[in-house]
Formats: sequence, C-alpha cells, structure tokens
Amino acid sequence: MIRDNEKYFARMQLLLDVITIVLSYVLAWNIQFKLIAPKIIGRFSMQTYMMALIIFIPMLVVLYSMFKLYESERIRGRRSEAGRVFSANMLAVLIFIAGMYMMHITDVSRRMLVMFTLVNIFLTVLERNLLRGMLRKLRRKGMNQRHMILVGYSRAAESFIDRVVENPQWGYKINGILDDNYGVGTEYKGISVIGRTGDLEKILSEHMQDEIAITLSLEEYYKLRSIVAACEKSGVHTKFIPDYGTIIPTRPYTEDLLGLPVINIRHVPLTDTFNIIIKRIIDIVGSLFALILFSPVMLGTVIAIKATSPGPLIFKQIRVGLHNKEFQMYKFRSMEVQTEENEKKGWTVRNDPRVTKVGKFIRKTSIDEMPQLINVLKGDMSLIGPRPERPQYVEKFREEIPRYMIKHQVRPGMTGWAQVNGYRGNTSIQKRIEYDIYYIENWTLGFDFKILFLTIFKGFINKNAY
Repeated sequence: MIRDNEKYFARMQLLLDVITIVLSYVLAWNIQFKLIAPKIIGRFSMQTYMMALIIFIPMLVVLYSMFKLYESERIRGRRSEAGRVFSANMLAVLIFIAGMYMMHITDVSRRMLVMFTLVNIFLTVLERNLLRGMLRKLRRKGMNQRHMILVGYSRAAESFIDRVVENPQWGYKINGILDDNYGVGTEYKGISVIGRTGDLEKILSEHMQDEIAITLSLEEYYKLRSIVAACEKSGVHTKFIPDYGTIIPTRPYTEDLLGLPVINIRHVPLTDTFNIIIKRIIDIVGSLFALILFSPVMLGTVIAIKATSPGPLIFKQIRVGLHNKEFQMYKFRSMEVQTEENEKKGWTVRNDPRVTKVGKFIRKTSIDEMPQLINVLKGDMSLIGPRPERPQYVEKFREEIPRYMIKHQVRPGMTGWAQVNGYRGNTSIQKRIEYDIYYIENWTLGFDFKILFLTIFKGFINKNAY
C-alpha cells in the first residue's frame, strides 16, 4: 500500500538528511581549516570538532521534524520547503552557539559553524529537490500513487479534479465519486460517479483507499456528520474540501473563541500597519532606483514620441485605486490624440488604427507603463499589486464578477500575480481576479520579490497588448 511507500521514502529522506549534515560539516571544517586558516585550529583537534556531530545530527533531525519536513506533503512547493530548511538550520546553530556561551567554550570557530549552516542549507535543499524530482517522475508514470475517492459532486469536487489532472506529479489517483444527486456513470474529466454516499462503508471495506476527500455541495452539508463518522470508522485519512471556496480565503484567518472556531471571511495581510510601512518603503526605494536605471530608455521614448506624433508625451487616465478612490494614472502616449468620448468607447483591439508605430512597440514591451513609477512615488500605486481599471469598467465588473471589489483593498500595482501568469490585455477578467485575490490573501514580502523577478524575465513582453 501507499502508506508503506510513504514510510520508505520518509526513512530514505531521513538517511539522506543525515548524510548531508555529515558531508556539510566535514566540508565546512576543511574549507575553514585547510583553505581559509590552515594554521589556526585552536585548542580543539579535528576529532574533537567531529564530536559535535553527535549534537548536530539529532538536533537537526528533531528540528526538521518540528518544522514538518518529514511529513508527506505532495503539493508543498520548493520555496516553502526551502524556507523550513533555512529556519531549522538557523535555529540549530543559534542553539549550539548559545550552549557554548553558557558553558564558556570560546575556542570553537564561529565562522566554521556559520559556514556549516550555509553549506548544509544549500545541500539539503538540493538533495530534497533531487528526491522530489525523482518522486514526481515516478508519479507521472503511475507509480507511488495515493488512491482516493470523493464524497459529493460539487464545484469543489470539480476544482479538485482539475488540479489533480493538471498536476500528475502529485501522484493522486481519484477512483470515483459518491453522490446522491448524479447517476452512476456521470463523468467529469474521466472521473465517474460510482455510487451513493450511503455506499461509503461498503466501498471502503471492499476497496481500501489511502484518502477520502469530502466534497459535498453547500446544500448537502446536513450529511456531513454521518459521512465524517463513516470515514473515521474506516480509519482512512480524510480531508474536507469546502464548497464555499469562493466565499472564504485560500488561507482562512481563524480565531479560537473559547473552543469555538471562528473563520474570518477575508484576511488581508496588507491591512497590517507594519506590512504597509515595509511595502511602502520598498515602493519608494524601488521606484527611485527604476527611474534612474531606465532614464535613458524613457528619454529615448520621449524623443521618439515627439518626433513621430503631435500631441502630449504623457497620457493621463482616471483609474480606481485603494479604497475605491480615483487617481490619474500616467503612461507614455501610444495613440493618436482623441476626444474623451472616443477614448472611453472600449478596449484597444488588434491592429487598432489609433495606435501609432512607436506606440505599438512601447505597448508590446511595456515601456509605455514606465511613467507609472511617478504614481508609485506619489502613493497612488505600488510596484506590485492588482492592475487598476477605469471607473466605467469597475462599475461593470462589480456587478458581473463576484468578489471583484476585493482588489481595491490594496494599492494597485504596475505588475502583479495575474500579469506574470499571462493574464494581461485582452484576457479573462474572471481569471485575472482569481489571481489578484490569491495575491491579496497570500501577500508576503517574498511573494512580491518573486513577482518582480518573474516580471523582469517574462513580464515585459506582452503578446496581448495591441
């Protein structure tokens, strides 16, 4: 069964981690005392230094376990795992140094310990990614699969199936759906309804599963107690995928009210004062740096626009920003001068005659967006965030697209999570909002830098810009 495979891979992971710790420690010692300072070893011999591994190995293994690095999380991202490895190693070296200080041991090389920590972080992340890659290849080939059934045909069930089908490297094999409202044989992307919810115990007794996912529709939550009882009776690991994913955030902000769980409908990290200040400082520093860095490009654009098309250099347009407040957004003018009525008529289309020759190039390469760095300095916008829309489209979309107005709880950005995932220009507004809301609910400083990095390498050229 899959559980035995999971235990085998967990033991393999533990063994590889121990080997990596030893290798990193020996490598750090040799770099410090053979390359950097071959004549300065202090009063401790190499054998004495190596004795410290008796402390480091169990301490790091325990910390890795505390940081859940030995739990089977098939969908955990590389960045999340690397962060946990980093945290565990930093905590380990701090504990070790604190212990030496308390015991008045002063002759151990701090530089070697820091070097060991850095080398071990690098090699552990590398080793785990290599193992992850091997496991994902096996799962793509149909091995190391986690077999499961879904209880309830709903939007949540379809969303889960969508993700499993798109990510075979997760290694989930959905064997069917139990539902009372759809007939046996009803299919969604190759996954069939195989019975009713009342058949759960019988099916589990005949066909052992690794997991059960409860994906009932909102209208059927009254069945939840009996289904959970049947799942727990079977002893099979059970997860609950709620059918109200469009209502609660992807990472619910929960509170414990004397044993009563309370789920806040919306958690926006950028409403925290500290987060707001940090992001604003980065916006100011980043926009000033970008203005200096791209000043030659902006100067060349100004000359090109002035030489090829009569009219103002900067195009100003009203957009809706933070807390639904309107502001003037700046862009290099890429179209012929037109009346305000004509400008409001609609989206730019392919081969739009209003776009100038220079305008076509600067729109395609996103150079036309560079004056928005001034908006960032003024505080109207941020470097990273949901793209702002014109007031008439905000009024239209707020009625047509659920949760559309959530995007105005943060400052709009020059680029965002939706844009680096390809949702720019003439693309799905619905999908764009999904990505914007994910960004809003999951904001971190690291997430901003990731988006900035992706923008630099794949976000400037816009195939959907006409």
